[in-house]
Amino acid sequence: MEERLLLPKTSAFSQQSQAARPTPWSPLRHTTFRSLWLASVFSNIGTWIQATATAWLMTSLTASPLMVSLVQTASSLPIFLLVLPAGALADMFDRRRLILCTQMWMLAAAASLGVLTATGHIHPWSLLAFTTLLALGAALNAPAWQSIVPELVEQHEIPSAVALNSAGFNVARSIGPAVGGLIVGIYGVDTAYLLNALSYMGVLWVLYRWEGTPAPKEKTQRNIWKAMKAGFLFMKDTSPLRRLMCSAASFAVSASALMALLPLLAKLYLQTDAVGFGILLASFGLGAVLGALFLPVVRSNLPMEQMNLAASVLFATTLPILAHFHHFPAACACLIVAGMSWLMFLASTNSTVQITVPSHLRGRGMSVYMFIVFGGMALGSVFWGSVAKAVGVSWAFNLAAAALLLSSLLIQIFAVLFPSESP
Repeated sequence: MEERLLLPKTSAFSQQSQAARPTPWSPLRHTTFRSLWLASVFSNIGTWIQATATAWLMTSLTASPLMVSLVQTASSLPIFLLVLPAGALADMFDRRRLILCTQMWMLAAAASLGVLTATGHIHPWSLLAFTTLLALGAALNAPAWQSIVPELVEQHEIPSAVALNSAGFNVARSIGPAVGGLIVGIYGVDTAYLLNALSYMGVLWVLYRWEGTPAPKEKTQRNIWKAMKAGFLFMKDTSPLRRLMCSAASFAVSASALMALLPLLAKLYLQTDAVGFGILLASFGLGAVLGALFLPVVRSNLPMEQMNLAASVLFATTLPILAHFHHFPAACACLIVAGMSWLMFLASTNSTVQITVPSHLRGRGMSVYMFIVFGGMALGSVFWGSVAKAVGVSWAFNLAAAALLLSSLLIQIFAVLFPSESP
């Protein structure tokens, strides 16, 4: 879901938009994109099945709020640590081969975790270790994955392709948790892990058959540290992107409380089982799908900054309701609203980066963005887990809501005081 940046009317992107306006489905006419899109939807369903199983398994292995919240940290911290060099690698080397390697890495990690769980050798720290290994593969995969879109579709179809990828991810997000809850409840956690391992096979097969077009490489830049520095300096020195990064960081830190503590909310307050937890996650995913559908309408009526403020306020409003009204249908309704606002905020910031950053820096531009978002989620998860341990889950949600509202207000005040810095 692309977000229009306020660029001059003579910009290349504006000219392309006027020259050709493809339908949302036009990228699917390209065989490789269509096959890879379908394979990625099934792979993402497997990923959400695994995420649901892991969150629930940790609550069965330990009642510690900090240990439960560390699952979110283990999923996010490796991306925070590795995504910058991963972005440089995506711009310097063959992206297709890099993705093949990372997909095989994640397949092996998921299969190993399934075997350990099936044989009864899984413990809280080993569960966190394998969750981290999977996240390492995802960290190295993500910038290259997002950067191959221009190789699969025509230039004027890139925004539609980005929108389709986001829609596919959120369809998986709405289906995967519910399926994961059913699989865990009926067949066990080990089956969920092994199904996730199988889900990588489709992506591997499509990439193996695709010859690919090597991504543009910097002929004079083969030093990974200098390449990382060049990408970081571009993001830092571009005022709209710098402001956007600050906004994304504040949202990620505060909003991370929801996903980090949702397993405890489900088990301790809503008193539901694995199937119910899957339904809660599916509600969040359904909200994200609805957010993707409403995003073009909202975007056409509100500037990006105002839309992000509205999304932040809406998300923050759901947290106290979840904290104090422990009614399952009401929780599902709140999570739908939270998913909508989550998608609107992150999709607008993500697509703005993709559209704004030039092709030869796209991998690094996306890596800086993911570094900010996933780093904020990782640090926020640890922080809110510690807060929940000290004062309880309900108060942690209340404080996270207050932090999100305060940071959003400060960003708006800054925009008014320094309008030249606004995107």
